[in-house]
Amino acid sequence: MRATTAEAPATALRGRARPERLSGSEPRPRAESRPRAESRSRAEPLSQPDGLADGIARLRRALRRGARVADPGNPLAVAQLELLSALAENPGSRPGQLADLLHMRPNTVTTIVNALAAQGMVTRVSADSDRRGIKLTATSAGQDAVRAWQATNSRVLRVALSALSARQRRALTGAVPALDALARAVDLLADEPAPPGVALPTAQ
Repeated sequence: MRATTAEAPATALRGRARPERLSGSEPRPRAESRPRAESRSRAEPLSQPDGLADGIARLRRALRRGARVADPGNPLAVAQLELLSALAENPGSRPGQLADLLHMRPNTVTTIVNALAAQGMVTRVSADSDRRGIKLTATSAGQDAVRAWQATNSRVLRVALSALSARQRRALTGAVPALDALARAVDLLADEPAPPGVALPTAQ
């Protein structure tokens, strides 16, 4: 079949590529590839935050799915388990404090707390300073649920890590302090007024 007008220049270039290499001269494609590689290298730091955010999100989704597969009988939703975990770490918190800590809407926290209280995993007591306010505490059943969830996640990670190379496992172990520092930095951006030029971006 005859080449179209748009295909003809590309065909001609491919036809001249072999004689240039046989003649001993520097092939044109190799010479032109250097600036493109340099431009990719210069652009790479700009794409790293997006790549890191995507990797963290994919890991979080994978852990959720892995934990569900490993413990299909767990009746609690992830949001309920996250609230229980926060409450186990901060006993006596008020609903508003949990909403700030978990970056949830207050009505969402109220819905989750009501469901957990109905299952006997959270108790409410009146706050001493304000009879209208309440403090929340995870019951022993709630704490057991948190420990079981953490154990399931640890088991999933151990199995997944065993499938990686020793070099990859060392890299992940070495990255733990940096990831912990990154989590604290993101929390600071969310909890405290950011300096000019460092505010969290909003959706357009």
